[in-house]
Amino acid sequence: MASLPTSPDLATDAALAIAPADVMRAAEAIAGQVVRTPTLESRTLGQLTGSRVFLKFENLQFTAAYKERGALNRLLALTPDERQRGVIAMSAGNHAQGLAYHARRLGIPATIVMPRFTPLIKVQQTEGHDAEVILHGEKLEEATAHAQLIAERRGLVFVHPFNDPLVMAGQGTVGLEMLTDAPEIDTLVVPIGGGGLISGCSVIASELSPKCDIVGVQAELYPSMKATLMGEPVVADGDTLAEGIAVKSPGSLTVPVVRKLVSDVLLVGERDLERAVAMLLSIEKTVVEGAGAAGLAALLANPRRFRGRTVGLVLCGGNIDTRLLANVLLRDLARSGRLARLRIRLKDRPGQLYGVARIFDQQQVNILEVAHHRVFTNLPAKGLMTEIECETRGGDHLERLIEALRGAGYEVTKVELG
Repeated sequence: MASLPTSPDLATDAALAIAPADVMRAAEAIAGQVVRTPTLESRTLGQLTGSRVFLKFENLQFTAAYKERGALNRLLALTPDERQRGVIAMSAGNHAQGLAYHARRLGIPATIVMPRFTPLIKVQQTEGHDAEVILHGEKLEEATAHAQLIAERRGLVFVHPFNDPLVMAGQGTVGLEMLTDAPEIDTLVVPIGGGGLISGCSVIASELSPKCDIVGVQAELYPSMKATLMGEPVVADGDTLAEGIAVKSPGSLTVPVVRKLVSDVLLVGERDLERAVAMLLSIEKTVVEGAGAAGLAALLANPRRFRGRTVGLVLCGGNIDTRLLANVLLRDLARSGRLARLRIRLKDRPGQLYGVARIFDQQQVNILEVAHHRVFTNLPAKGLMTEIECETRGGDHLERLIEALRGAGYEVTKVELG
């Protein structure tokens, strides 16, 4: 089943940065200090995908992301002198919150460097844990360089979000709990940014469930791990809904683990990510950010790949901006036909709009918004264009409305989403 190139120099676990025992030790160290989140079966998602689906609700952590686990495991290993000096990290949000939260609990000063365009909710929540937040750079790479510079100047301990054995082992406790709670899982689908989570999960799975297939998922715009494994140039850029896994360079410690233990890395597009976020909210009634929905996005986009399997999905985070979430949900309604905007050409004479509204009423379609365009159109001076935003029961209902409008002599086009 493996589709990624293998490396002959990785024949033993000794070549890897962590071993199953490290994950076990991490689980003992952080026990009682993080939420042991549930692993629950989703029968509805199983019916939709032809698989048996288990969800690991890491969005139910106190800071709404799994990152707490690795951050805490790293903090607990600090010497007394290092604790007094404090820690620093670079993060787009979830690592920042996890580190800041547990640093405050343990009385350790924390400084976080975040890219300037990090979602406001993540900045505010990090500051809420009493961390010093410094906004610098456009991307994580620039924030990283700045954080390392500050670490040298102030004598702080740099805590990497993924390229650290203690962090990787801490993240692996997610997989440990999943396979303990649902040992029937035969396929783990794990989001990949820098590779810390999938490294830890795949290492512990090699001990608890050696035949378990480990599949990684990345956003199409940031295929850094897959390109690295394939020996291809890394082209990673753009605005993705999954900003939590928008990493341009995977970790030097995580790549060998993924190369040895992960069978495949799938790429998912923005539309698939949006659909997965909306589906988790509508079906499971749980809020998941783009990165956290990547596993479901891969399952939806590749049904044949997983059909008949017992799949474990890690919902790794739930920190999504509420305005962005609202936009995602509305776009999903539009794609399903339940929300639509129709552009209708009218004649500039009395009763035209009334005639259109009457057809909407006859078809039992709810009108949400109406906009007239007389000047900024490509129609003749006596032409008139109206745009009507409406709510229907679905795609078939919308098509019946359009047919009725055209049957009455109106020229109608749908305003499509990108």
